Amino acid sequence: MADDHMLLDTLREVVGETHVLTQPDDCAPFELDWRGRYRGKARCVVRPADTQQVAAVVAACAAAGVAMVPQGGNTGLVGGGVPHATGDEVVISLSRMNRVRAVDAINNTVTVEAGCTLAAVQDAAASLERLFPLSLASEGSCQIGGNLAANAGGVQVLRYGNTRELTLGLEVVLPDGRIWNGLRGLRKDNTGYDLKQLFIGAEGTLGIITAAVLKLFPLPRSRAVSWLAVSDPLAAMLLLGELRAVCGERLIAFELIGRPALELVLRHIPDTRDPLDKISDWYVLLELSDAAVDAPLNALLESALEPAMTAGRVSDAVIASSEAQANSLWALRENISEAQRIEGISIKHDVAVPVSAIPEFLQRAQVSLRKVFPDLRIVAFGHAGDGNLHYNLSKPAATDNAAFIAQTDVVNLIVHDLVHELSGSISAEHGLGQLKRVENQRYKSEVELDLMRTIKTALDPRGLMNPGKLI
Repeated sequence: MADDHMLLDTLREVVGETHVLTQPDDCAPFELDWRGRYRGKARCVVRPADTQQVAAVVAACAAAGVAMVPQGGNTGLVGGGVPHATGDEVVISLSRMNRVRAVDAINNTVTVEAGCTLAAVQDAAASLERLFPLSLASEGSCQIGGNLAANAGGVQVLRYGNTRELTLGLEVVLPDGRIWNGLRGLRKDNTGYDLKQLFIGAEGTLGIITAAVLKLFPLPRSRAVSWLAVSDPLAAMLLLGELRAVCGERLIAFELIGRPALELVLRHIPDTRDPLDKISDWYVLLELSDAAVDAPLNALLESALEPAMTAGRVSDAVIASSEAQANSLWALRENISEAQRIEGISIKHDVAVPVSAIPEFLQRAQVSLRKVFPDLRIVAFGHAGDGNLHYNLSKPAATDNAAFIAQTDVVNLIVHDLVHELSGSISAEHGLGQLKRVENQRYKSEVELDLMRTIKTALDPRGLMNPGKLI
């Protein structure tokens, strides 16, 4: 306990007494994930104000042999930013590090600290009449450091790529307290290993990201948003190919949504309505954008949709006639997770398969699962344009759901074995965290796992950085 007091005194000297939280009520928000699935206990919560303070905190913890859990906005879905229940880990919250350090309109970059919310980064880009395209439902509260640590995806990956592809440089505090300054806004740098890629998607297990140089793009000035009824997932994938051929990079989002997902939103989210008169089993929400003012996107979209409508693959469609209507269509998609939370717990999957394999996955998974669970409710939706599906399962009656949730391991085995057979991934954009860390070993080769362990050991030989997560 004496050593614990010494560490706390050192941390208070570094960040100030008010930014070392030890009381249970103060620590509680940092010990529970937003879905309520993971609850831990922190030795303390430390809130550094700048990179030098992060480095000093990490060095002090390393000297004391104390494990650390980096935490951003705590909006993750796999428990990657939540401490374990042992009470011996220090949570390092980056929330005070929320400054925009630099904007460069000519280089099309913005340099931001890890605690900036995603919305703040988007606003900084907009101040230059630029776009930072990462877009998530939690963008008002998630932080860019966490987005980087998880390699977040979102709805515009089809056009712009994951967070990994939006990043040019990083600043990172290493597990021994050293600072690596890799804040270079270069598109070309062929001088060795691309070190930043080690830390993006590493979920804080190799170091703490404290700042980043991010890519910006021309600000879209025209958009077309459409909600379509499609005959089945194969029709949706055929339509995707046709749209990409006609619309090219103007197609920025292509979301596949099953009817059960829409029904949950209509049931639980106020001021929502079904966009179409006719009920369909499957829908597509898509968006085109262009940097030109008054680009004829509606006409382009109508032309691109015509073959699919003639062939019957698209039975009905609405193209938003105003910004408000476009936003209301997107609200139907963005509120699915919230509607599910209100409805109750379900077994969730964040999977990726090749785009061409989406129809096969959906058909085979349904058949296999309903052999075991005949009355299963399947809520399937996601970023079909890049192969990422959110595949969530529950029983329609809440009274039956507890017994079903107890079968999570059986359900996951069916879903994830099929994903693996189709050359997919059991985590497309949410990461592994605590949720899928062990299960991942079933699907990674020994060579791949050995390479990951080697990297972890090289950078964090004492295993103090976010232990028990990812690997």
